[in-house]
Amino acid sequence: MAKKQNNYFEMFVELVDYCCKAAETLHENLVNFDADKLAESIEIMHHIEQEADHKKHDMINKLIHEFITPIEREDIMSLAQEVDDVTDAIDDVLLKIYMYNITAVRPETLEFSGIIVESCKQLKIMMEDFHNFKKSTKIKECIIEVNRLEEMGDTLYTKAIRNLYTTCQDPIEIIAWTEAFSRLEKCCDNCEDIADIVESVVMKNT
Repeated sequence: MAKKQNNYFEMFVELVDYCCKAAETLHENLVNFDADKLAESIEIMHHIEQEADHKKHDMINKLIHEFITPIEREDIMSLAQEVDDVTDAIDDVLLKIYMYNITAVRPETLEFSGIIVESCKQLKIMMEDFHNFKKSTKIKECIIEVNRLEEMGDTLYTKAIRNLYTTCQDPIEIIAWTEAFSRLEKCCDNCEDIADIVESVVMKNT
């Protein structure tokens, strides 16, 4: 009996699902912010991040023993790593808020987490149609939307930092939020990195 070929497209959907879970966890924690519950929330987030790591390592182990792949092996590895980086980056936001002992969220924070949630949703829609990349119009639409959301993140980052430095007098709070906003903006960049790789794969294979 022939060996069943691994479905990497399904695995990508599963990996991106962890991004979505992490983004939703972050957003929920910021909307209902409670500094006293952050340690517990971080444990939940770490569990998501660790499961994502296991899924990525499992995927790479299968790839090592795979003879034929639907797209180039290097693209599969790069994409798996970039997806995992998004989950890691989201996890890092919550961790930094806890480490810097932030006790109240600034208004731009919820806008940022909302953009990250929407970016991850677009990535999942994109990955669900990735198997059909030679004919899909949905993938292109998702790539454009992720790029638009990343630009929104850039604009929001500029506004957030400007507001921080013009309204806050506490130097420790300024340091803490400068780092937090930087990490939030990085999440948007990481999402765009995934869209860029998918766009490159489509270009190379169609």
